[in-house]
Amino acid sequence: MTDATIIEIGRDTLGTIMMLMTPPLTVALLVGVLISVIQAATQIQEATLSMVPKIIAVFMALAAFGPWMSTLFLTFAHRLFGGFPDLVR
Repeated sequence: MTDATIIEIGRDTLGTIMMLMTPPLTVALLVGVLISVIQAATQIQEATLSMVPKIIAVFMALAAFGPWMSTLFLTFAHRLFGGFPDLVR
């Protein structure tokens, strides 16, 4: 196992993590901005008003993007675990 192999595994891991976290974080960001604009326009400053829609939206994003995310993760895990015999030589 060389330094380049370790760096490649780390880079692939970070890239996969970034791709997996993008859909829920993007949805949470967009819903948070929308709720903030509504709160600023109506001058309602309730903490639960911003959290509950974000939680619901993130769960909906996970349900919508779940198959793609699981396929991406399983492909990554298959590549990583499939390469173990080559790494220990």
